[in-house]
Amino acid sequence: MARLFRRVQVMRMPLALLAFLAALPAHAQGNAEAAKAKNSMCIGCHGIPMYRTAFPEVYSVPLIAGQSPDYIVKALQAYRSGERGHPSMQGIAKSLSDQDMADLAAYYGAAGKAVK
Repeated sequence: MARLFRRVQVMRMPLALLAFLAALPAHAQGNAEAAKAKNSMCIGCHGIPMYRTAFPEVYSVPLIAGQSPDYIVKALQAYRSGERGHPSMQGIAKSLSDQDMADLAAYYGAAGKAVK
């Protein structure tokens, strides 16, 4: 009987996992081509190797080309909500729609592509 109970538990685990995944918010599908018209506010800092900004303090700005699109979207959402605290990024993220974020993430997240 105990073996049967363990089997039932194991069989239910994938269903629980599927239910959890289905409850996660879906991200808009990104369009890398559409982001070319939206990336001017990003490329000035995130497209320059070894770039350091001086506002609000000296900060090394990371290159984001090749970064995971999901990570880019989550980071932008965190800036928009105030969960992340860089004033410039908060201002930019608040101006972006969910579709803008997905487009920029698709553009910068495209591995192996040169970002211009």
